Amino acid sequence: MDKRYLQKMKDTLVDMKKKILQNLASENEEFNELIEDTDPKDLADIAADDIDRKILEALGNVELKTLRLIDSALSRIQNGHYGQCIKCSDKIPKERLDAIPYATLCIKCKSSEELRNR
Repeated sequence: MDKRYLQKMKDTLVDMKKKILQNLASENEEFNELIEDTDPKDLADIAADDIDRKILEALGNVELKTLRLIDSALSRIQNGHYGQCIKCSDKIPKERLDAIPYATLCIKCKSSEELRNR
């Protein structure tokens, strides 16, 4: 893979990482404010707050998973394995990397993984 493309992808991944970290920080502040501002309420309100809290946690978990994938992609750029499928070692097409810069699998391996998970 050419150096210009790798630099472009590295910049994209770093930008994605910054945005996720900013989102997590702002969600955490909102979450803390939500907890601090709660007054004793009836059971229905407490249950609704618990559901909101779980939704926030789930969103955080998705972002954390994406953050890990981004860090892994940045590592692969550094060690020269970016754009290589982790299962079959084939090249991951640039179109796929442009769409999902942290992709770890080629289209063929990703498709067979999805079929197995059905």
